[in-house]
Amino acid sequence: MPTAEFTIRTADGECPVTLAKPSGKGAWPGVIFFMDGIGYRPALAEMAERLAGYGYVVLLPDTFYRYRPYEPISFAKPPSEEERAQLMKRVFESFDPGRMKTDIAAFLAALDEDADVSGGPYGCTGYCMGGRWAVTAAGLFPERFAAAASFHGGGLATETPDSPHTLAGDIRAKVLVAGAEKDAHFDDTQKARLEAAFKDAGTDARVETWPALHGWTMADTPIYNKEQAERHWTELVKLFEETLKR
Repeated sequence: MPTAEFTIRTADGECPVTLAKPSGKGAWPGVIFFMDGIGYRPALAEMAERLAGYGYVVLLPDTFYRYRPYEPISFAKPPSEEERAQLMKRVFESFDPGRMKTDIAAFLAALDEDADVSGGPYGCTGYCMGGRWAVTAAGLFPERFAAAASFHGGGLATETPDSPHTLAGDIRAKVLVAGAEKDAHFDDTQKARLEAAFKDAGTDARVETWPALHGWTMADTPIYNKEQAERHWTELVKLFEETLKR
């Protein structure tokens, strides 16, 4: 499948992206793939390519672009305290509402300008911290997204004023949230708060906990759970087929 790597201009600089497309001619629905906290790396590009194979133009941006150059987390050895601190800085500063809004606008513009994209509304999927990006994107740009998915996402329903669950009333997309077991970043309290927010808003949403640990979709990590990762593909493709290919 055709895959290209280039940069797009955002309000804060140049953001590297991977753009994966189906083979052949045609115009296809667009999807934004929000990465996890490990960082921008080949394993994510492979996932974007697989998703493209189901019939979507997939944009994978490096949402840590402000901190380049940086090294993705290595599982060969535990990160040092300095490395952990730098990671947390990248993660939490990337959640700044203003930065998220201008970045997502730039990602949407990149899809809008691509001749192989059939037009909106679009879909989005996110992993780990990217799950927060996905739900936030659907809330900040309700007219632009018909589907949003979060897999082992964290921080979806915190007590902070900019928590994604506070946007539930704005979301028009169909939402799937699949949380991880024993996940301090999305515990039972957050799950209940998110479910209540969606129910009160009348959002078409499913919030579930799947039998796998945080990070189960990522084949380049020791947490990878093949059975649940394949389930993720089945559910994600079903969600997009129901909402983007009508």
